[in-house]
Amino acid sequence: MDTITSPAPASLILGLSGPDLTAGERALLARVRPWGLILFARNVDTPVRLATLVADARAAIGAPVPVLIDQEGGRVARLGPPHWLAWEPVGETVRRLPAAQAHRALELRFRLIAHELLAAGIDVDCMPLLDVRQPGGDPVIGHRAFGMDAQTVAGFGRTVAEALRAGGVLPVIKHLPGHGRADVDSHLALPVVDASLDTLSAVDFAPFRALAGEALGMTAHIVYTAIDPKRCATLSPVAIRLIREALGFEGCLMTDDISMGALSGPVAARAEAALEAGCDLILHCNGDMAEMEALAEVVPPLSGPALDRATRAAAARPRPQPFDPDAALAAYRQIVGEAQLAEARSG
Repeated sequence: MDTITSPAPASLILGLSGPDLTAGERALLARVRPWGLILFARNVDTPVRLATLVADARAAIGAPVPVLIDQEGGRVARLGPPHWLAWEPVGETVRRLPAAQAHRALELRFRLIAHELLAAGIDVDCMPLLDVRQPGGDPVIGHRAFGMDAQTVAGFGRTVAEALRAGGVLPVIKHLPGHGRADVDSHLALPVVDASLDTLSAVDFAPFRALAGEALGMTAHIVYTAIDPKRCATLSPVAIRLIREALGFEGCLMTDDISMGALSGPVAARAEAALEAGCDLILHCNGDMAEMEALAEVVPPLSGPALDRATRAAAARPRPQPFDPDAALAAYRQIVGEAQLAEARSG
């Protein structure tokens, strides 16, 4: 994969407003030169139109920047029928299948997802989600999680990351240092987690330690009182230092969406606080032009260690290995179909 050339891009990943690049967006992207872009369902129409949007946005920036999407399956899937495959939540797949079959099913599924993404020019998937689901946790995680114990989550997370890479798509581990205990949806309000540091370390942090070598990670907008009782992880130097040191994550660290309801104050102030805390990239998802202009005023070009990490992450976008999507889909359906039949007979 070609790398981003100098001058250094801004410490930003920006969203777009719709399925076609507007004149205002074209001008903003050319001026700001964000490190990357992120797409949502509002940007998706036909495969041709989606690929054109990606190509137009990269042309406006003047560089082959990373293009991200959240393509998990279930309720977090930006691509779907009639042009793309539909998937059940990963937690449902894992629940229904014996472990070996579940690993194989997820390997096939995320090779297929990578194949579809890459055809549109999308080369980063915000997966695997490494949050360990906990009783009482808000449904915002729910069956998006691979399971309720750290070893299970880490194992399936590694399978998904390796499958995406084999398909030419770079994975993103999320939500550092763990979202599974949050009792409210951080899109709407600020969760506060009161678990002890020993408990967090043994359970919530463990999958992230296991996959700490990944190139890209995303923070959680959550207050962990045992780490920093006043600031959520995204805005906390203490939490970011823990992610780097105790969890061992040396990759490029992006915020979760800076416009989410868990955070307060103007988006520009939020971004400044996240960068001061130690995040490398500010993720802004909603495509709001006024907010993006405000961010452009305060978010600097990447520099120093953050530039090194971001450059390595962009360069880590892999080339796809040989792949037969028809054979993979048939194999996937055979695994999942057999599991459904077994479940029906046992009932």
